[in-house]
Amino acid sequence: MESFPIISLEKLNGEERAITMEKIKDACENWGFFECVDHGISLELLDKVEKMTKEHYKKCMEERFKESIKNRGLDSLRSEVNDVDWESTFYLKHLPVSNISDVPDLDDDYRTLMKEFAGKIEKLSEELLDLLCENLGLEKGYLKKVFYGSKSPTFGTKVSNYPPCPKPDLVKGLRAHTDAGGIILLFQDDKVSGLQLLKDGEWVDVPPVKHSIVVNLGDQLEVITNGKYKSVEHRVISQTDGEGRMSIASFYNPGSDSVIFPAPELIGKEPEKEEKENYPRFVFEDYMKLYSAVKFQAKEPRFEAMKAMETTVANNVGPLATA
Repeated sequence: MESFPIISLEKLNGEERAITMEKIKDACENWGFFECVDHGISLELLDKVEKMTKEHYKKCMEERFKESIKNRGLDSLRSEVNDVDWESTFYLKHLPVSNISDVPDLDDDYRTLMKEFAGKIEKLSEELLDLLCENLGLEKGYLKKVFYGSKSPTFGTKVSNYPPCPKPDLVKGLRAHTDAGGIILLFQDDKVSGLQLLKDGEWVDVPPVKHSIVVNLGDQLEVITNGKYKSVEHRVISQTDGEGRMSIASFYNPGSDSVIFPAPELIGKEPEKEEKENYPRFVFEDYMKLYSAVKFQAKEPRFEAMKAMETTVANNVGPLATA
Protein backbone atom coordinates (compact mmCIF):
# COMPACT_ATOMS: atom_id res chain seq x y z
CA MET A 1 0.00 0.00 0.00
CA GLU A 2 1.22 3.51 -0.80
CA SER A 3 2.49 5.62 2.10
CA PHE A 4 0.24 8.00 4.01
CA PRO A 5 0.20 11.47 2.35
CA ILE A 6 2.29 14.06 4.20
CA ILE A 7 2.19 17.40 2.39
CA SER A 8 4.29 20.54 2.87
CA LEU A 9 2.02 23.56 2.43
CA GLU A 10 5.08 25.78 2.12
CA LYS A 11 5.63 24.36 -1.36
CA LEU A 12 2.40 25.99 -2.53
CA ASN A 13 4.37 29.25 -2.68
CA GLY A 14 7.04 28.12 -5.16
CA GLU A 15 7.79 26.10 -8.25
CA GLU A 16 6.26 22.96 -6.72
CA ARG A 17 2.77 24.44 -6.37
CA ALA A 18 1.23 22.31 -9.15
CA ILE A 19 2.78 19.12 -7.76
CA THR A 20 1.60 19.99 -4.25
CA MET A 21 -1.95 20.73 -5.43
CA GLU A 22 -1.96 17.37 -7.19
CA LYS A 23 -0.88 15.68 -3.94
CA ILE A 24 -3.76 17.36 -2.08
CA LYS A 25 -6.18 16.30 -4.84
CA ASP A 26 -4.98 12.69 -4.70
CA ALA A 27 -5.21 12.63 -0.90
CA CYS A 28 -8.78 13.96 -0.97
CA GLU A 29 -9.90 11.53 -3.67
CA ASN A 30 -8.13 8.39 -2.45
CA TRP A 31 -7.53 8.79 1.29
CA GLY A 32 -9.97 11.32 2.76
CA PHE A 33 -7.02 12.25 5.00
CA PHE A 34 -3.65 13.95 4.70
CA GLU A 35 -1.08 15.42 7.04
CA CYS A 36 0.13 19.04 6.73
CA VAL A 37 3.60 20.21 7.63
CA ASP A 38 4.99 23.73 7.11
CA HIS A 39 1.42 24.98 7.62
CA GLY A 40 2.30 28.41 8.99
CA ILE A 41 1.14 27.90 12.58
CA SER A 42 3.92 28.76 15.04
CA LEU A 43 5.72 25.68 16.32
CA GLU A 44 6.20 27.44 19.64
CA LEU A 45 2.44 27.90 19.90
CA LEU A 46 1.86 24.20 19.18
CA ASP A 47 4.44 23.18 21.78
CA LYS A 48 2.74 25.38 24.35
CA VAL A 49 -0.72 24.01 23.49
CA GLU A 50 0.55 20.44 23.89
CA LYS A 51 2.31 21.18 27.18
CA MET A 52 -0.64 23.00 28.77
CA THR A 53 -3.21 20.47 27.49
CA LYS A 54 -1.30 17.59 29.07
CA GLU A 55 -0.84 19.56 32.29
CA HIS A 56 -4.58 20.30 32.40
CA TYR A 57 -5.41 16.61 32.00
CA LYS A 58 -3.04 15.62 34.82
CA LYS A 59 -4.31 18.34 37.11
CA CYS A 60 -8.07 18.27 36.47
CA MET A 61 -9.14 15.17 34.56
CA GLU A 62 -6.93 12.17 35.24
CA GLU A 63 -8.36 11.21 38.64
CA ARG A 64 -11.90 11.85 37.41
CA PHE A 65 -11.32 9.49 34.48
CA LYS A 66 -9.87 6.78 36.74
CA GLU A 67 -12.88 7.02 39.04
CA SER A 68 -15.32 6.78 36.14
CA ILE A 69 -13.53 3.68 34.81
CA LYS A 70 -13.58 2.12 38.27
CA ASN A 71 -17.31 2.86 38.65
CA ARG A 72 -18.08 1.24 35.31
CA GLY A 73 -15.96 -1.79 36.04
CA LEU A 74 -14.09 -1.43 32.76
CA ASP A 75 -10.76 -2.37 34.31
CA SER A 76 -12.13 -5.86 34.92
CA LEU A 77 -13.45 -6.45 31.40
CA ARG A 78 -13.55 -10.01 30.09
CA SER A 79 -15.19 -9.45 26.69
CA GLU A 80 -15.15 -6.68 24.08
CA VAL A 81 -17.23 -3.57 24.79
CA ASN A 82 -18.92 -1.85 21.86
CA ASP A 83 -20.63 1.09 23.51
CA VAL A 84 -17.80 2.81 25.40
CA ASP A 85 -14.76 4.88 24.33
CA TRP A 86 -11.57 4.91 26.42
CA GLU A 87 -11.13 8.68 26.28
CA SER A 88 -11.34 11.73 28.50
CA THR A 89 -12.65 14.82 26.71
CA PHE A 90 -13.92 18.37 26.95
CA TYR A 91 -15.31 20.65 24.24
CA LEU A 92 -14.65 24.24 23.29
CA LYS A 93 -17.10 26.13 21.08
CA HIS A 94 -15.72 29.00 19.00
CA LEU A 95 -18.41 29.89 16.42
CA PRO A 96 -21.04 31.17 16.21
CA VAL A 97 -20.59 31.88 19.95
CA SER A 98 -17.58 31.00 22.10
CA ASN A 99 -17.96 29.14 25.40
CA ILE A 100 -14.27 29.23 26.38
CA SER A 101 -14.96 31.62 29.26
CA ASP A 102 -17.56 29.21 30.67
CA VAL A 103 -15.71 25.89 30.55
CA PRO A 104 -14.82 24.95 34.14
CA ASP A 105 -11.35 24.19 35.52
CA LEU A 106 -9.35 25.95 32.77
CA ASP A 107 -6.57 28.26 33.91
CA ASP A 108 -6.79 31.77 32.47
CA ASP A 109 -3.51 31.33 30.58
CA TYR A 110 -4.83 28.14 29.01
CA ARG A 111 -8.10 29.86 27.98
CA THR A 112 -6.13 32.65 26.31
CA LEU A 113 -3.85 30.16 24.59
CA MET A 114 -6.73 28.07 23.23
CA LYS A 115 -8.43 31.19 21.86
CA GLU A 116 -5.25 32.02 19.98
CA PHE A 117 -4.88 28.42 18.77
CA ALA A 118 -8.51 28.36 17.57
CA GLY A 119 -7.96 31.54 15.57
CA LYS A 120 -4.98 30.00 13.76
CA ILE A 121 -6.84 26.74 13.07
CA GLU A 122 -9.90 28.63 11.77
CA LYS A 123 -7.70 30.56 9.32
CA LEU A 124 -5.95 27.39 8.15
CA SER A 125 -9.30 25.62 7.72
CA GLU A 126 -10.52 28.37 5.41
CA GLU A 127 -7.27 28.35 3.45
CA LEU A 128 -7.59 24.59 2.97
CA LEU A 129 -11.22 24.90 1.84
CA ASP A 130 -10.09 27.34 -0.86
CA LEU A 131 -7.41 24.87 -1.98
CA LEU A 132 -10.13 22.22 -2.28
CA CYS A 133 -12.23 24.68 -4.32
CA GLU A 134 -9.30 25.25 -6.67
CA ASN A 135 -8.78 21.52 -7.19
CA LEU A 136 -12.50 20.95 -7.72
CA GLY A 137 -12.89 23.80 -10.20
CA LEU A 138 -15.21 25.69 -7.86
CA GLU A 139 -15.19 29.44 -7.41
CA LYS A 140 -12.83 30.58 -4.65
CA GLY A 141 -14.79 30.89 -1.41
CA TYR A 142 -17.60 28.58 -2.57
CA LEU A 143 -17.20 26.08 0.29
CA LYS A 144 -16.84 28.79 2.91
CA LYS A 145 -20.01 30.46 1.59
CA VAL A 146 -21.97 27.18 1.74
CA PHE A 147 -20.72 26.58 5.28
CA TYR A 148 -21.59 30.10 6.38
CA GLY A 149 -25.38 29.71 6.42
CA SER A 150 -27.17 32.85 7.57
CA LYS A 151 -24.85 33.64 10.49
CA SER A 152 -21.52 31.79 10.52
CA PRO A 153 -20.00 28.34 10.27
CA THR A 154 -20.08 26.08 13.32
CA PHE A 155 -16.56 25.78 14.66
CA GLY A 156 -15.41 23.96 17.77
CA THR A 157 -12.65 21.86 19.29
CA LYS A 158 -12.73 18.50 21.03
CA VAL A 159 -9.79 18.12 23.41
CA SER A 160 -9.14 14.45 24.16
CA ASN A 161 -6.72 12.37 26.16
CA TYR A 162 -6.49 8.62 25.70
CA PRO A 163 -4.99 7.20 28.91
CA PRO A 164 -3.10 3.89 28.97
CA CYS A 165 -5.64 1.07 28.79
CA PRO A 166 -5.07 -2.28 30.56
CA LYS A 167 -7.13 -4.22 27.98
CA PRO A 168 -6.74 -2.52 24.57
CA ASP A 169 -8.05 -5.59 22.76
CA LEU A 170 -11.42 -5.20 24.50
CA VAL A 171 -12.14 -1.45 24.33
CA LYS A 172 -11.33 1.16 21.66
CA GLY A 173 -10.02 4.60 22.44
CA LEU A 174 -12.68 5.83 20.02
CA ARG A 175 -14.95 3.56 18.01
CA ALA A 176 -14.92 3.60 14.21
CA HIS A 177 -16.95 6.39 12.58
CA THR A 178 -16.94 9.03 9.89
CA ASP A 179 -17.12 12.69 10.92
CA ALA A 180 -20.44 14.40 10.28
CA GLY A 181 -19.19 17.86 9.42
CA GLY A 182 -16.98 19.68 6.99
CA ILE A 183 -13.20 19.78 7.36
CA ILE A 184 -11.48 18.55 10.52
CA LEU A 185 -8.00 19.66 11.62
CA LEU A 186 -6.25 17.52 14.22
CA PHE A 187 -3.20 18.39 16.29
CA GLN A 188 -2.18 15.04 17.75
CA ASP A 189 0.45 13.61 20.03
CA ASP A 190 3.71 13.04 18.17
CA LYS A 191 4.98 10.37 20.59
CA VAL A 192 1.98 8.05 20.92
CA SER A 193 0.18 6.63 17.89
CA GLY A 194 -3.36 5.27 17.82
CA LEU A 195 -5.33 6.99 15.05
CA GLN A 196 -6.18 4.68 12.16
CA LEU A 197 -8.24 5.06 8.98
CA LEU A 198 -9.90 2.40 6.85
CA LYS A 199 -8.44 2.20 3.33
CA ASP A 200 -9.20 -0.56 0.83
CA GLY A 201 -10.56 -2.73 3.63
CA GLU A 202 -7.46 -2.39 5.85
CA TRP A 203 -6.79 -0.26 8.92
CA VAL A 204 -3.87 2.10 8.25
CA ASP A 205 -1.97 4.06 10.90
CA VAL A 206 -1.96 7.85 10.67
CA PRO A 207 1.69 8.51 11.56
CA PRO A 208 2.38 10.84 14.49
CA VAL A 209 4.60 13.58 13.02
CA LYS A 210 5.83 16.38 15.27
CA HIS A 211 4.11 19.74 14.69
CA SER A 212 1.93 18.37 11.89
CA ILE A 213 -1.79 19.04 11.43
CA VAL A 214 -3.83 16.06 10.24
CA VAL A 215 -6.70 16.96 7.90
CA ASN A 216 -9.73 14.79 7.24
CA LEU A 217 -12.93 15.33 5.29
CA GLY A 218 -16.38 15.00 6.81
CA ASP A 219 -19.71 13.80 5.43
CA GLN A 220 -20.72 17.29 4.25
CA LEU A 221 -17.79 17.53 1.84
CA GLU A 222 -18.75 14.14 0.42
CA VAL A 223 -22.23 15.51 -0.30
CA ILE A 224 -21.05 18.86 -1.73
CA THR A 225 -18.53 17.15 -4.03
CA ASN A 226 -21.21 14.63 -5.10
CA GLY A 227 -19.00 11.78 -3.93
CA LYS A 228 -15.80 12.91 -5.64
CA TYR A 229 -14.30 13.26 -2.17
CA LYS A 230 -15.46 10.86 0.54
CA SER A 231 -15.47 10.91 4.31
CA VAL A 232 -13.48 7.96 5.60
CA GLU A 233 -14.08 5.69 8.56
CA HIS A 234 -11.46 6.09 11.30
CA ARG A 235 -10.89 5.02 14.90
CA VAL A 236 -8.48 5.34 17.82
CA ILE A 237 -6.79 2.22 19.15
CA SER A 238 -6.17 2.00 22.89
CA GLN A 239 -2.57 1.74 24.05
CA THR A 240 -1.17 0.10 27.18
CA ASP A 241 2.07 2.04 27.49
CA GLY A 242 3.29 5.56 28.15
CA GLU A 243 1.55 8.64 29.44
CA GLY A 244 -1.42 8.37 27.08
CA ARG A 245 -2.18 10.12 23.81
CA MET A 246 -3.26 13.75 23.34
CA SER A 247 -5.66 14.69 20.54
CA ILE A 248 -7.01 18.16 19.73
CA ALA A 249 -9.54 17.97 16.90
CA SER A 250 -11.07 21.18 15.53
CA PHE A 251 -14.24 20.87 13.44
CA TYR A 252 -14.98 23.57 10.84
CA ASN A 253 -18.58 22.68 10.01
CA PRO A 254 -21.53 24.28 8.24
CA GLY A 255 -23.79 26.63 10.19
CA SER A 256 -26.87 24.97 11.66
CA ASP A 257 -29.19 26.42 8.97
CA SER A 258 -26.82 25.82 6.04
CA VAL A 259 -28.46 23.95 3.16
CA ILE A 260 -26.12 21.23 1.94
CA PHE A 261 -26.33 19.82 -1.59
CA PRO A 262 -24.01 18.76 -4.43
CA ALA A 263 -22.31 21.73 -6.10
CA PRO A 264 -24.04 22.26 -9.49
CA GLU A 265 -20.65 22.74 -11.16
CA LEU A 266 -19.72 19.15 -10.27
CA ILE A 267 -22.83 17.56 -11.76
CA GLY A 268 -22.26 15.99 -15.15
CA LYS A 269 -18.52 16.66 -15.39
CA GLU A 270 -17.77 12.96 -15.53
CA PRO A 271 -20.74 11.46 -17.42
CA GLU A 272 -20.14 7.87 -16.36
CA LYS A 273 -19.95 8.67 -12.66
CA GLU A 274 -21.67 11.96 -11.93
CA GLU A 275 -24.38 12.60 -14.49
CA LYS A 276 -26.83 13.34 -11.67
CA GLU A 277 -26.96 14.39 -8.04
CA ASN A 278 -25.97 11.32 -6.07
CA TYR A 279 -26.76 12.89 -2.69
CA PRO A 280 -29.78 14.59 -1.14
CA ARG A 281 -30.30 18.22 -0.17
CA PHE A 282 -30.81 18.89 3.52
CA VAL A 283 -30.30 21.37 6.34
CA PHE A 284 -27.14 20.65 8.32
CA GLU A 285 -28.93 20.79 11.68
CA ASP A 286 -31.29 18.03 10.55
CA TYR A 287 -28.34 15.86 9.59
CA MET A 288 -26.69 16.43 12.97
CA LYS A 289 -29.85 15.42 14.85
CA LEU A 290 -29.76 12.09 13.04
CA TYR A 291 -25.97 11.69 13.32
CA SER A 292 -25.94 12.14 17.09
CA ALA A 293 -28.03 8.98 17.45
CA VAL A 294 -26.18 6.81 14.90
CA LYS A 295 -22.60 8.18 14.88
CA PHE A 296 -20.97 4.76 15.10
CA GLN A 297 -23.05 3.23 12.33
CA ALA A 298 -22.48 3.31 8.55
CA LYS A 299 -22.96 6.70 6.87
CA GLU A 300 -24.94 5.45 3.85
CA PRO A 301 -28.24 4.96 5.77
CA ARG A 302 -27.86 8.55 7.05
CA PHE A 303 -27.76 9.83 3.48
CA GLU A 304 -30.74 7.64 2.60
CA ALA A 305 -32.70 9.01 5.56
CA MET A 306 -31.95 12.57 4.42
CA LYS A 307 -33.06 11.64 0.90
CA ALA A 308 -36.36 10.31 2.27
CA MET A 309 -36.82 13.51 4.26
CA GLU A 310 -36.08 15.58 1.15
CA THR A 311 -38.69 13.63 -0.84
CA THR A 312 -41.29 14.14 1.88
CA VAL A 313 -40.61 17.87 2.05
CA ALA A 314 -40.67 18.18 -1.74
CA ASN A 315 -43.98 16.37 -1.98
CA ASN A 316 -45.55 18.54 0.70
CA VAL A 317 -44.15 22.01 0.11
CA GLY A 318 -42.26 22.01 -3.17
CA PRO A 319 -38.52 22.24 -3.77
CA LEU A 320 -36.08 23.07 -1.00
CA ALA A 321 -34.60 26.53 -1.06
CA THR A 322 -30.85 26.58 -1.68
CA ALA A 323 -30.06 30.07 -0.47
